[in-house]
Amino acid sequence: MMKKNKFLLVLLWAFGAALNGFSAFAVTEETVKAVPANDFLNSIGANSAIYRRGENLDKTIECCQYAGIRWIRMDEVNPEQIKLLYEKGGVKVSCSLGSANQSKDYDLDGFVNRLREAQKSGALIAVEGLNEPNNWGVRYQGENGGGANAKTWLPVAKLHRDLYQAVKSDPDLKKLPVWATTETGAQPDNCGMQFLTIPQGAGTLMPDGTQYADVATCHNYFTHPSWPGLHDNQTWISSSPGKDCRVDGLYGNYGLTWGRKYQGYSEAELETLPRVTTETGITISGDVTEEIQALLFMSCYLSQYKRGWNHTAMYILRDRTDEAGNQSFGFYKGDYTPRKGAHYMHNLTTILADETSIENPSELTYSILSERPETVHELLLQKNDGTLMLVVWGEKYAPNSTAENIEIKFETSYKRINVYDPTKGTTPQVYTNVNSVTLSMLNHPYVIELKDEDSGASEVCKPALDQFVPTILEDELRIPASYQLNHVALVSMQGDVLYKQDVVDGLDLNIDVRNLDAGLYLLQLMDKTNRTESVKILKR
Repeated sequence: MMKKNKFLLVLLWAFGAALNGFSAFAVTEETVKAVPANDFLNSIGANSAIYRRGENLDKTIECCQYAGIRWIRMDEVNPEQIKLLYEKGGVKVSCSLGSANQSKDYDLDGFVNRLREAQKSGALIAVEGLNEPNNWGVRYQGENGGGANAKTWLPVAKLHRDLYQAVKSDPDLKKLPVWATTETGAQPDNCGMQFLTIPQGAGTLMPDGTQYADVATCHNYFTHPSWPGLHDNQTWISSSPGKDCRVDGLYGNYGLTWGRKYQGYSEAELETLPRVTTETGITISGDVTEEIQALLFMSCYLSQYKRGWNHTAMYILRDRTDEAGNQSFGFYKGDYTPRKGAHYMHNLTTILADETSIENPSELTYSILSERPETVHELLLQKNDGTLMLVVWGEKYAPNSTAENIEIKFETSYKRINVYDPTKGTTPQVYTNVNSVTLSMLNHPYVIELKDEDSGASEVCKPALDQFVPTILEDELRIPASYQLNHVALVSMQGDVLYKQDVVDGLDLNIDVRNLDAGLYLLQLMDKTNRTESVKILKR
């Protein structure tokens, strides 16, 4: 997204004692070019095993569709499961070489053959190198490398070099982007893996010109042992491509490696280096409540995309029940109960919903009429129908932070401005015939939808009933206000009406289901046109 400052207007200049009790601040008017909303939505991913670790393909699809997760990062290629995931759920996949071991040679030919079969479905978005070879070693062509306390990464480097050559020489795979091996900053010997292609005169163990990848890959978790706790601009700093990043980010893996300080790209080169994140996230613990985790998830996806990361995969979609220490990372618990992170992402992606990318995005001129907090950030998106959506989010996460009001003024007046708060639902606060809005900024996003016509809220506020995905919590069924329903009924499979309720406009509906027996039920929905739809739901 391009941005330019048109002019800087100093409204008030204070010196010595403040004049008439006012303090100084400056207003910057900016003209910003939008990016397609669909491109941002396509960047939203998560890690999932899909069919292993107790996971279920159909539930994975349901979870992705509800939270708006458009791609899954997995460490194994199962062509049939990938095909079903895409055909039944529209969810795409990136495949990694995985976390290897040194008990036998890595079967690269077998991996590429499965990759070729999976590509027939059109579901693949990329292929990735080894997963964290600083933690898990690999045996390749009879040589061991990587793993804890490794002395060499040469087998890792050779495997990724050969992966790149195999993909790019295959007529069915050659257009598939190759994402780099992760944690390249851990190289004990200088194999040149801090480069996508080793430049001339780099002085690495692998030859100049060796090609590893098209895209740099990081696991820039927005918390780190060297940066514990909660901080203002938590995900914004973690997304930085430069040396100001406080976690294991782009600079420490591709600029100056964090392990042995091998030189890679300059900071200027890192700014434009193609990059993705295939793991990030945070577990619920201490000050990180379920609410804070949910807010950080939204901020992370927004910060990552704004700062140049084309794809971001949160760790993880569903808590792993077979691996200690992974029981509170997920959007969903091990029994597929959604956490707030899933609900908030559902609201955000529903508000921004778009399926195709606008070819020629527009520009928007606006200004902030108050002293701008350094924790406030914006991303201008545009839907394919031309609707502009300005996403403004705050990142005040330090303890005892307080909200600050900012006023955003637009160059022109709009007949209707809808302001959405994803933490409250998908029904907007509506302003008519105005050219500014005031927001209370703390630690969550607002979406400002600008409309020139007198019509009601955008169609995203009223999803199709047949796309309704019911969510059973531990003791309640939640129906978002966005469906704009008149009436809801819960019916047993024998036809007995167990619950019925007229719906209040603008309010989510929560149905108490704690006393229901486990089994199937019918949820009957009636919208404001009296169209009805029945949806099967499962009470566990």
